[in-house]
Amino acid sequence: MPLRLSRPRRAALSLSLLLALPLAAAAETVYVRAGQLLDVESGRLLPDRAILVEDGRIARIEPAAALPPPPGATVHDLSGRTVLPGLMDAHVHLIGDADKHGYNELGESLPLATLYGARNARATLLAGFTTVRNLGSSGYADVALRDAIAEGLVDGPRVVAAGIPVGITGGHCSDNNLLPYEEKAVGEGVADGPWEVRRQVRQNVKFGADVIKTCSTGGVLSKGTQVGAPQYTLEELQALVDEAHSHGRKVASHAHGAGGILNALKAGVDSIEHASFIDDAGIALAKKNGAMLVMDIYNTEYILGEGEKAGILPESLEKERRTGGIQRESFRRAHQAGVRMAFGTDAGVYPHGQNARQFARMVRFGMTPLQAIQAATLNTAALFGIEGETGALKPGLAADLIAVDGDPLQDVSVLEQVRFVMKGGRVYRE
Repeated sequence: MPLRLSRPRRAALSLSLLLALPLAAAAETVYVRAGQLLDVESGRLLPDRAILVEDGRIARIEPAAALPPPPGATVHDLSGRTVLPGLMDAHVHLIGDADKHGYNELGESLPLATLYGARNARATLLAGFTTVRNLGSSGYADVALRDAIAEGLVDGPRVVAAGIPVGITGGHCSDNNLLPYEEKAVGEGVADGPWEVRRQVRQNVKFGADVIKTCSTGGVLSKGTQVGAPQYTLEELQALVDEAHSHGRKVASHAHGAGGILNALKAGVDSIEHASFIDDAGIALAKKNGAMLVMDIYNTEYILGEGEKAGILPESLEKERRTGGIQRESFRRAHQAGVRMAFGTDAGVYPHGQNARQFARMVRFGMTPLQAIQAATLNTAALFGIEGETGALKPGLAADLIAVDGDPLQDVSVLEQVRFVMKGGRVYRE
């Protein structure tokens, strides 16, 4: 008789396999000499450290003088560099070509978009991001990419995959508003009413989604939606969150406007994406609930500087002009108020591999370099529910680490030029 697992148990097993598969391939002893090592938990730079990696996990971290390379170990001498944990991005869109937006995107088939996804995943990994959360794709292509990476078919970060986003008719993230009525174009994730919402969540679980993505307001890059206008009633959002949580899945809600943010937080979502017009009530409720904000405060520069060439619609450019500056001030206010933040860039709106450009903006708008780095390590690992697997450098965790020239606590922009990347004990960039 086949073993039958409950849905929450299957969700946990799926994520554990996602984390374990790349590690199993790295059955060797690796020795890394770090000129200095950033302990993201204490915020201290530790000089001249040795990291011993066994079977893809960190076995020991000691002063180099106390831990010489064991016989037969593969040695990586990073004594002239700073070593820190592999970075994480909580909001990416790997599937598709970042240079195609709006009507330019309509001619791209799902197979081609998925092949672009493999290219984008490799660029993301080589930029030092060893784990990402992909918030939505057509046809569960991100689930397939996640599994291909875990099986070693293509190079890329670990992927926490959302599958098809769930949203309203005509809404941002779920429906196709680019074509006229007679084309009968309807998005894959359209679900109206509490029971339809539950059905779509169940379908996503069936086809392998690790997290549920929804949209509780309109968006910048969709045609015909208002950035601040609420999408979904509170009742619908409560049904969505209840169904997702019953299957062991967290919920990420795209939300720009204050009303939609409050609805999502009242429903119990785990993260608010963008949070551009969050007000004091939203900030207070996010703190009370322990929800994280994921605010993409770099990509406004790409949208306004390069977006027209990529096909971003004129109405979207105008929406971004009204939104970007306010979002950055909202970031400052939310951070000062003590809301927990994860690092998320919306990469895919702009080219993949440039994710680390956001660090400097997070510092410009209120964070210290250490806080920005913790957002991309400790906080994001906690949001993903994998803080016992990665997100720091200490014995027992996956050997996910990167190296840079210089001191990121003095100049966080050095993270834009990663020199060394290891994921699960395997070196991808040296």
